[in-house]
Amino acid sequence: MKPLITLLLFSLTLITFSGNAQHLKIPQRKVNALTGSAFAASIRDSLLSLSEREELMLKEVEHGNVPDFYRSFLPVTDTANIEGKQYIIKYFVAPDYLVIGSDKDYFYAPLTAAAAQKIANKLNCSLPTRKMSDRIYQSAIFKLTPEPIPPSMKMMTVPVFEDHNRLVHQQLDRIGAKPGSLVAGNKKDVIISNKIAATDGTLRVVIYGWHKPDGKAIQPLYNGHKYDWVDYSHGIRLIQNQVYLNGRKTTIKKILKSKKLNVLLSDEDVIRIHYL
Repeated sequence: MKPLITLLLFSLTLITFSGNAQHLKIPQRKVNALTGSAFAASIRDSLLSLSEREELMLKEVEHGNVPDFYRSFLPVTDTANIEGKQYIIKYFVAPDYLVIGSDKDYFYAPLTAAAAQKIANKLNCSLPTRKMSDRIYQSAIFKLTPEPIPPSMKMMTVPVFEDHNRLVHQQLDRIGAKPGSLVAGNKKDVIISNKIAATDGTLRVVIYGWHKPDGKAIQPLYNGHKYDWVDYSHGIRLIQNQVYLNGRKTTIKKILKSKKLNVLLSDEDVIRIHYL
């Protein structure tokens, strides 16, 4: 009887765990993979073009060079009353912004909107909307205080990426953040938005967030930069495409395109532009 009870308890544990975490499907990190600081040093060469640098970043992620803690996505829930019916949506988010390296030595990887969407697509993920960015911040266990670096053209370079990386890691250490817990407040979100397509027809990167401890975002929704802009403050938050709506599987894309249900994930009405 005892073995049967043990088996049942074990099965229930697995079911509970699977309902409260999802896992990033990428290769295991190789023993000889570069640490975050070593990788950052490898792309510090100013002769690298932006596209070359980002291709190297994406390859590291695709080949599994991310910390173990980054592989378990965490649930975030939200609710809305739509036409008199209560809806609960649950989606699974990366515990932190996109990082490269090991559990003990990882490097935050700022990307252009195009590269961010590319890696999201390859990993069957999405970027957040503004509404999702707010909800993720509200749900975070560890909320960091933003640490901006004075603006200059150097803010687009790897040395400044590294400087900000150190600032974030120092704050994570000070507050005793546990790797794998939901962290927010350390970067702005590169988001999906109807404002990706500007009024002049060009594509723009849309950024939002960098919430302060009072919950207010330093960065309002902004699309003033071209689509190939990236600086140290960009955070890439991956969210699994598959979500649960009142316990049933669906996708972020379907929710955002629904005239009825988009309010669960969007404060911009239906998102017309999504996967680019």
